[in-house]
Amino acid sequence: MLTNKPQTIAQYTHPRQFEPLLPQQRLDELRTRTRAVVEKSFQLASRAHPTTIASLRELVRAMNSYYSNRIEGQSTHPLNIARALRKDFSDKPDVAQLQRLALAHIDAECILEQRVAKGENALSSAFLVQAHEELYVRLSTADRTTVDGMVVKPGFLRTDQVAIGRHEPPLWSSVPDFLARMDEVYLRDHSLDDILIRIASAHHRAAWVHPFYDGNGRAVRLQTHCALWPISAGLWSMSRGLARNRDTYYAKLHAADDHRQGDLDGRGNLSEKMLWEWCEWFIAIAEDQVNFMTKMLSLDEMKARISALVIFRSQFDKGIREEAIVPLFHMFLAGPMARGEFQQMTGLGERTARSLLSKLIETGLVVSQGHTAPVQIAFPLDALQFLLPELYPEAATQAPE
Repeated sequence: MLTNKPQTIAQYTHPRQFEPLLPQQRLDELRTRTRAVVEKSFQLASRAHPTTIASLRELVRAMNSYYSNRIEGQSTHPLNIARALRKDFSDKPDVAQLQRLALAHIDAECILEQRVAKGENALSSAFLVQAHEELYVRLSTADRTTVDGMVVKPGFLRTDQVAIGRHEPPLWSSVPDFLARMDEVYLRDHSLDDILIRIASAHHRAAWVHPFYDGNGRAVRLQTHCALWPISAGLWSMSRGLARNRDTYYAKLHAADDHRQGDLDGRGNLSEKMLWEWCEWFIAIAEDQVNFMTKMLSLDEMKARISALVIFRSQFDKGIREEAIVPLFHMFLAGPMARGEFQQMTGLGERTARSLLSKLIETGLVVSQGHTAPVQIAFPLDALQFLLPELYPEAATQAPE
């Protein structure tokens, strides 16, 4: 019996050379796990008031920026990201450059999320190009110049050949054909049962095609985040899961580059078995992230964490009082409240309650749009180790000088 040998390809020039674009076997195993992720994701947004959810999304965007850039070895400390959001940039040029990169990622992600909310399909190649453009258009020429002197052009497909380790992506002039084939496959199905399989497969194949000279990883992860938006609502982070397993992430991506390993390994040029294993791992990471966030937003646990934070701080700051616990938890559940309502809920005298509220605003636990505007709960970095422990542990570490 003759066994088909993997095809040796000197240069990829035709889309048939990166088939299959989706695994075809053992799909029920992947769909069962996908359903669990989808169901738990849909439940997350109901665990807090929409205003609280919006505040959490802002935190996740900053976290996505940190973790996606960390995967590339170009992250700055979360405190530096927080400062950049306040337009406070370091005097050190290298730190300031990383701050600008982080801020560009956050702003790009916000804009791209809005496009998805309006009905745009994030798995389209046009969206991938837009993700690259939205990120790099926010950076100066100097900030998007690579170490070898190449200036990254926002949203422009590469016009020369590159090599990534042992992998040489398709001939640059063939990239549009490869992207068009991805659109044919990934945009044809909209079933929730297969959503994570499509997103995982598109993540790998887009990275494999390497459509841009530089910034492919960041653009692909932005696309992945937005493709997950219809189920995640921006409340859990795939980049966090990938960054916490960075070595495995790269190993799984590289393994899925392999050629077909004989007759039992699908019908395409690339290995279906390794693509299936990549999808399985990707779905497991998504499952871990949504399970973690479900635990973080448990109402009973959140009330206990708010209590622990307030009690701990009251021991070192006389302006913080335990009477803040009930109104803080109420804001988590029910959203913004009038200042008078907050003061009344503490049970304290007017002057003492007003002083307590001022202290909470000063520390960032409560925010407001103005002196007389309603107040709402917030998630400052220095409170995360209590409110959302282990979500963003790097935020609790000392920022380097």
